[in-house]
Amino acid sequence: MEVDELECLPRLPRVAVCGGTHGNELSGVYLVRELLKMEKKVTKEEEEEDERVSVLMVLSNPRAMLQCRRYVDTDLNRCFTRATLNGPVSDVAPYEITRALELNRMLGPKGSPAAVDLVCDLHNTTANMGLCLIAYSDCDWICLHIFKHLQREMPDVPIRFIHFDVSSKESYSLDSVGKHGFAMEIGPQPHGVVRSNVYTAMRVGVQNMLDWVRFFNSGTIFEGGFVEVFSMVKHIDYPRDRETRTITAAIHPQLQDRDFCLLHPGDPLFQTFSGETLPYKGKEPLYPFFINECAYYEKGIALSLARKRRVMIPSIRVQTEQEQESYVQEFTSEEEE
Repeated sequence: MEVDELECLPRLPRVAVCGGTHGNELSGVYLVRELLKMEKKVTKEEEEEDERVSVLMVLSNPRAMLQCRRYVDTDLNRCFTRATLNGPVSDVAPYEITRALELNRMLGPKGSPAAVDLVCDLHNTTANMGLCLIAYSDCDWICLHIFKHLQREMPDVPIRFIHFDVSSKESYSLDSVGKHGFAMEIGPQPHGVVRSNVYTAMRVGVQNMLDWVRFFNSGTIFEGGFVEVFSMVKHIDYPRDRETRTITAAIHPQLQDRDFCLLHPGDPLFQTFSGETLPYKGKEPLYPFFINECAYYEKGIALSLARKRRVMIPSIRVQTEQEQESYVQEFTSEEEE
């Protein structure tokens, strides 16, 4: 793809900002609550000025929020596969399953023309990851341009783009309901706690994201170029006792809090509870992230590993009304076929 190629993409008139998908990740909970309060104070003149984008603020998992727990019955952020959203639901279904169906009706349906244009789902991690955008595609130019914009506007915050390749299976998280979507993951912050610096970084990140959408919808041309993308390769579990399956080691002190620092074969990976160092036995250097994430103990993940790549993104602008009509007609024809 040539660097000077210009992509013309549909407008983004509807954006959803979601917090509390995990009820104990409090930056998103408090930010969405604050945005909802500010929404009530918007004047009619400000509404007219902001017609280019409609922003829907959503508190995703209210029951888990009330209990300050990650979830009530099951992880809501794993409930958005088409099989789950389109399958039968009984009266005794887990709360998060029924809530996922409600959110899909509100923001989707997933994969349909009626779905919101962009979903930004807010999360916290206990890992030392800074601000990360996590998406299922490394060629969604909207998400990648938003990432590039945040890097430019927030130079004092480490900002990275993580690509979860799910080409062999379906995406399962809330942000996959929109036509475009990503999780905004910020840490380190303990679950059940809100830290002012982490909350502020999330607030500024969301504001810059919404500013970008408004600029895009108003016709601004965004120049392309290369961006760095961390593509997830695999997860690594903690060493475990063969019989009891309890963990027998913790993240090594030399690795703890060193998210996105290159891990070489032979580097310290774990330290057993008896004091022995266990090295990384991989065949290639990779970048660790989600190191010692609290919520992933139950998922059998001590850390994830990624390769860093340079991805070229084209220049983009919003489609004209004529181009939009042509796009809709083409989309409708494809649906009819």
